[in-house]
This record gives sequence, structure tokens and C-alpha cells, in this order.
Amino acid sequence: MINFHPKFVDLQGFSAGNCEPAMALMISAHVDMCPQCQHDCMEIQAELAKALFSPKTTSAPLDTQYLEMVTKITDLPVSDTPVTEPSNTSIELDGKFFELPRALRRHAKNTGNWSRLVGKLWQAPVDLGDIGKANFMYMEKGGRVPEHTHKGSEMTLVIDGQYGDGIAEYDCGDFTLLNNQHKHLPHSEADDGCLVFTIVDQPLHFTAGIARLLNPFSHLFFK
Repeated sequence: MINFHPKFVDLQGFSAGNCEPAMALMISAHVDMCPQCQHDCMEIQAELAKALFSPKTTSAPLDTQYLEMVTKITDLPVSDTPVTEPSNTSIELDGKFFELPRALRRHAKNTGNWSRLVGKLWQAPVDLGDIGKANFMYMEKGGRVPEHTHKGSEMTLVIDGQYGDGIAEYDCGDFTLLNNQHKHLPHSEADDGCLVFTIVDQPLHFTAGIARLLNPFSHLFFK
């Protein structure tokens, strides 16, 4: 069951097309997995459309701007190339296949090789082009990321399985946004482990034990 969602204000920004690209990608992938947020986005978009075309809010400049936009769209050449789904709808690790939400499928071909980081933790980098870089992270049963906080922000979406971090327990489809006000220790005890998709804009900062020795090098592994 999905219990953690983007904030409603972020869903509003996403529905209006005003999100930063990284946030838009994460919300889009979450919405692919979450019926509740699909419904919320449809309602937000309906309200935006109602406000846009309301006689009380429509003005002559808006009419002109809208007509110009429609004209540009209709003047575009029609492509004969059929729209097809990306061929890679899943990613694989050691014979395990993980189905991806629709928004992430086009990035599957830009996913690098899996590498073992520490213990039962695996990482595969994802080149998002102009958006930046992301990672698929897989925790085997008993796997964990050392306790850390964040110099910037960390967005995480659970693709498969479950994990906890000392703050809460997360299931498939859950979305989290953490910053330097949060300290956590992600770990999975699920029999099939846990796969997440994560974007961080600054390296992690480890806060406990011998892992603190990794701080000068954390940008090499966790970004």
C-alpha cells in the first residue's frame, strides 16, 4: 500500500507544468504507480482548465496567446511514424527483472552496469541527459546504506519491495523527499530485497561509525 506521496503543492506544480525537471520525472513515475495521485492530478488539471476558460478570468490577451499557441501546434507537420512504447520496460540484476513505471522506461537504455558498493548494496547509475544523474539502488535482504544526512536533497521512489530507514517503513510506490534536516539509515529485511530510484543533488554525508571515513569520497558513489 502506498502511504507516502508528493506534497499536494508539488502535484499542482507538476500538473501545471511548473516543476523542475528532476522533480517532474520523480512525480511522473510515482503517479504511474499511484491511483490516488493519478486522480488528484486529473482533478487539478480539470480545475486549471476550468479557470483558464472561465469567462470571469479570460481576457483578450489570453485569448490571443491561446490562439497563437493552437495555431503553432496545428501548423506542425504530421508525423507518419507510429508512437511506440520504449522496448526496455524493466531492468535486470542477477537474473531478477524489475518492471519500471512508464516514466522511467525511456531511461532504461541509459542505465549503466550494476556495481556492488558495500555489503548487500548495489548501484546502477542512470544518465538523465539534461536533467542530470540518478541511480537505481538495490538492497538485498539485510542490505543497508550507512546512516547519513544530506548536503542537498534526496528524492526516492520505491520501485519494488520494501525498506525502512528509522523514520518510517516504505512500500512499492512510496515517494520521499529528504534534506539536511533528516538523518536516516535505509535498510531492507524483505525476502526479495528492495529496488529504489533516487536522485540526489549533493553527495551524502555519513554520520556514524567507520562510514564517516567515506565522506571525502561519497561523491564517487552516491551521486
